[in-house]
Amino acid sequence: MSADALSLQAVRKVYGSGGGAVTALDEVTVGIRRGTFTAVMGPSGSGKSTFLHCASGMDRPTSGRVLLGDTDLGGLKEAALTKVRRDRIGFVFQAYNLLPSLTVEQNVTLPLRLAGRTADRGWLREVVGRVGLDGRLDRLPAELSGGQQQRVAIARALVARPEVVLADEPTGALDSRTAHQVLTLLRSIVDEMGQTVLMVTHDPVAASAAHSVLFLADGRLAGELVGPTPERVAERMTHLGEW
Repeated sequence: MSADALSLQAVRKVYGSGGGAVTALDEVTVGIRRGTFTAVMGPSGSGKSTFLHCASGMDRPTSGRVLLGDTDLGGLKEAALTKVRRDRIGFVFQAYNLLPSLTVEQNVTLPLRLAGRTADRGWLREVVGRVGLDGRLDRLPAELSGGQQQRVAIARALVARPEVVLADEPTGALDSRTAHQVLTLLRSIVDEMGQTVLMVTHDPVAASAAHSVLFLADGRLAGELVGPTPERVAERMTHLGEW
C-alpha cells in the first residue's frame, strides 16, 4: 500500500483552448501522506479549487496523474470513478449540503444508503460521539446551529471509512469560536483516528490547525510550511506574489 493516501504527479489543468486558454494547475507534484492534516492556501486564482477538484476526481487533469492510494483516477471510467469518490473519499463543504427533510442520522448515513450499504451501528455510534452529536440523531438540520450542522457533514464524510477527507473552506460560514471547535475536531480525527484530511482554506488561523500547509501561486506549488502558526502562514502568504 502506498505511503501516500493521495498524490498528484505532474498534474496540469488547462481550461479553454488557443489564445483564451487558462492554465489553472501547472505541473503540480505533491504527496499527501496517510494520517496527516494538510491545508492548501494561495491567493485568489492560484488554483486551490482546481487542485481540490482534480484531487477528488471531480475534474480530470489535462495531463499528469492523480493517485488515490495505488489507484490511478485517470484510468477509471465514469461509473467506477463515481464509486471510488463515494466509497473512498469523504467530502466536507462550506455550505454543509445537508438535506433539510432528513434527520441527523439519515443525513449521516445517506452515502451508505445511496451505495446500497447498511450502516455499521458500532461505527456510527463512534463517529457520532466523536463529532459531539450524541442525543441529536433525531433532530432536523434546521434545529441545529451552523457548527452542529458542520459536525453532521463531518460525520457523513467519515461514516464510509474513507481513505481521505477533502474539506473545502469548512469553516468559511462559521464564527471564530465555532470554527475553532470544528478545526479542533478535524485535527482530532487525524491524530486520534488516523484519518487523512486535505483542507483548502483562505484563513491563516484555520490553516494553522494542520500539520503542514501547501502554498499555491499561479497554478504552481510555491512551497510548504510544516508546523504552521497563523503568523507564519500570513507572512508566507504576503510573499507569494513575489514568488
